[in-house]
Amino acid sequence: MNRSYQKPGNQQEINEVPDALEAYVREGARQMLATVLEEEVNAFLGRHRYGRSAQFRGYRNGYHLARELTVGLGPVTVRVPRVSQVPQEVAPQGFHSQVVQRYQRASQSTQQLFARLYLEGLATGDFEPVFRELVGETTALSANTVVRLTEHWGLEYQDWRQRPLAEHRYAYIWADGIYLAAGDEPEKVALLCILGAREDGQKELLAMESGYRESSESWSEVLRALRDRGLDPPLAAVGDGALGLWAALDQVFPTTEHQRCWNHRVLNVQSKLPKRLQAEARRRLREMWESETQALCEERRDEYVAELHSLGQGAAAETVLRDWADFVTFYHYPREHLVHLRTSNPIESTFSGVRLRTDATRRMRRRDNVLYLVFKVVERLSGNWRALNGGENLMTMVLEGCVFKEGILQPKTWSSMVPTAA
Repeated sequence: MNRSYQKPGNQQEINEVPDALEAYVREGARQMLATVLEEEVNAFLGRHRYGRSAQFRGYRNGYHLARELTVGLGPVTVRVPRVSQVPQEVAPQGFHSQVVQRYQRASQSTQQLFARLYLEGLATGDFEPVFRELVGETTALSANTVVRLTEHWGLEYQDWRQRPLAEHRYAYIWADGIYLAAGDEPEKVALLCILGAREDGQKELLAMESGYRESSESWSEVLRALRDRGLDPPLAAVGDGALGLWAALDQVFPTTEHQRCWNHRVLNVQSKLPKRLQAEARRRLREMWESETQALCEERRDEYVAELHSLGQGAAAETVLRDWADFVTFYHYPREHLVHLRTSNPIESTFSGVRLRTDATRRMRRRDNVLYLVFKVVERLSGNWRALNGGENLMTMVLEGCVFKEGILQPKTWSSMVPTAA
């Protein structure tokens, strides 16, 4: 059968069908919205057009000026009905549509979309060229307008930072100071952040406060606020080498064990070595923290320290040994949790995504805007946080005081099961 090839129409003809479909959908939306607004007036007056009601509630008085309202489909022209001579006892403020608010130019879902896109990384100056065709010529899309859409984030943040914490138990916390450019100050903003591991193994952001660098005073304020909101002393805290954090922990939660981040120790050691020895330093330190037992870890440490001394790298050797007890605390906890406790990656990895977002905004003028934006970005990223290995049962054992040695659960001793004499 001979089938002849039919050349498709030109691009203008091809586009006519989707353009017509778009027009039909928008016209349907316009008619539906007009019907809803008329029914809203009918309900307010207690009668349909030309009908009567038992109580006089006002007169129909035409319509407000037509305006474009941006919804998910794009701009839809709407004319909101007006009602005049409304008795005071009926409605002191007169009739105002609850479907289309006064001065509203976009639906709530569209406004939320703009705020979400801003949150995802689209800078405020990019909205105008990107969305003008979609939302129409009359919808306000200036940078200031988009920023106003995010003002409620500040209220959400204030509610979040005051919420009680007593309903959960937290076995571990990770702490770090994140520095971001904001405001007119020459120094970057320091956001002091604390992440916690709950009794069900899920991670939760506990604190995010603007502080002065990472001083012990700033960290103490953050930790005291958590304690006052019901946070019990965590079993272990993971962080980098910032002295302010550890001094504050000793003041506020003196029973909490310290676990220093091994990744930061690698960087500290590498900074003391010539470039040709830095890759070897990372490999040797990784071998240490991946050791199955603390004894093996310290054996490998001693071998590497001796080797560094033989190479004339005494400063690097001293760096390996410094604060050593705080680097092997993770052996006191379940082996399943070691991968979570050896580094501050749970919080570092989150804020790598935050930095990508804040870089898109270039330099923000207000410190509060940085804080609120980062809070919302972290809130979104928290949906991807990995729960601790071992699940809720293992976390319960940790919180109930079960003893682990080299990551292995130890059997209860007879003395621990016999009540002590009064």
